[in-house]
Amino acid sequence: MTESRSLSRRTLLGSAAAGGAALAFGSLSGEAEAATTSGSLPSSVDVVVVGAGISGLVAARNLVAEGKSVLVLEARDRVGGRVLNHTLSGGAVIESGGAFVGPTQDHVLALAKELGVETFKEYVDGKNIYVPGLLGPMKYTGTVPPDPAILPDAFLLQTRIDQMSKQVPVDAPWTAPRAKEWDSITVDQWIRQASVVPKVQDVLLSYFQPSFGTDAKNMSLLFFLWYIATAGNEKNAGTFERSSGTAGAAQDSRFVGGSGQIPLRMAAQLGDRVALNAPVRRIIQSAAGVNVVTDRGAVRAKRVVVAVPPPLVVGIDFAPILPPRRLQLMQRMAMGTLMKCDAVYATPFWRKKGLSGSGLNTKGAVRVSFDNSPPDASVGVLLAFVGGSTWETYGTMPLAQRRKAVLEGFAAIVGKEALNPIEYVEQDWTHERWTMGSPIASPSPGAITSFGSTIREPHGLVHWAGTETSTYWSGFMDGAVRAGERVATEVSAAF
Repeated sequence: MTESRSLSRRTLLGSAAAGGAALAFGSLSGEAEAATTSGSLPSSVDVVVVGAGISGLVAARNLVAEGKSVLVLEARDRVGGRVLNHTLSGGAVIESGGAFVGPTQDHVLALAKELGVETFKEYVDGKNIYVPGLLGPMKYTGTVPPDPAILPDAFLLQTRIDQMSKQVPVDAPWTAPRAKEWDSITVDQWIRQASVVPKVQDVLLSYFQPSFGTDAKNMSLLFFLWYIATAGNEKNAGTFERSSGTAGAAQDSRFVGGSGQIPLRMAAQLGDRVALNAPVRRIIQSAAGVNVVTDRGAVRAKRVVVAVPPPLVVGIDFAPILPPRRLQLMQRMAMGTLMKCDAVYATPFWRKKGLSGSGLNTKGAVRVSFDNSPPDASVGVLLAFVGGSTWETYGTMPLAQRRKAVLEGFAAIVGKEALNPIEYVEQDWTHERWTMGSPIASPSPGAITSFGSTIREPHGLVHWAGTETSTYWSGFMDGAVRAGERVATEVSAAF
């Protein structure tokens, strides 16, 4: 790797040893990745990091700043994991993976600021649209549609969720006073016991499917309450409103130039410490350290950080094998089924109609939509999340049939102009070999109380990162950053 593309190993380590925790950038050409795609790997390093998503890159970056020699091994031919930019035909950039950030997501916002990646507010001006089944569309503002059939139950349900989530410790949900009871039932079962009208259940799908890639019928109530509890920080308790809302909440802002700039810029700093096309097959521990076997050769290390989605952990051959409870947890954490569909228009025409582009629909391919246009509105982009049972219906259709259904869904929310985009883009995360779904791995009922305490427990010389291991904003980019920071501190303390 030449100096024109990346920082040299000596330069980067030297700057860290000189007392700077901040790493200087190497030369960036657009979004070119400063990483090795071929050639031999170093024979040994202090720490091997498995996975070049945000969590793994943060861990590597922090460990390098501590003076450790590090190698990041990534199976894909790119960095970023569940974060991925897409450049439209006209040059505008949208996100095909994780995109939104908001208040209390302090760690990813601080990292973005340090990396020089700015944010802009998600477009929320104008009215949202709610399409309640066979009835005509309703205009509204805020989070909850003004349907008199759902308002009382929706308010009561949200209040109960917030109250119950406060009883769940973010760092140890298995110790909650009613942990076993809540972990033994699904969210759907609890909602039915609460006598909520069916319309509320339909509206909740618009939250569950984008957030988890699954439906309430598949999710442990304890996991859901913990997820809500994590939608905050050390000073602000998590709430359903902050987890589900737009302005002032989790979908408050996006990154100028796309969220993919964050992993790309970290990779550029790390240079040839990031090895692509290097899937890890075996992790073998011995008295001499750890041997990590990849498709590009083996590397010796003193410690290993694994920062990949839980289903991929099961695919690695560990010696000694993973402890039974750890393995059981990984086997019970399934990735969600989710795809993002973006329709591109010459202008964001819905804005002139006084619409925000945000909408909810209780039927069809588009259960929830957002305005996904770039900050300069050079083109208009509508975004639909197709997840869970909606993905099971539409994600398996032929492309032409699904495209038609998605565009009809947009048209139901913003008008018939949506039927004729100038470009249409899909990213189905279930087709990603090294992700296997998105956006988060959700434990099945009973898994948290039986095996959850192993989520961050090291396996000998192997440590765990990834957004699922975070105690705040799990499933979000902020959770990935927090997990990377936590594991770097943990590994440094072990030396």
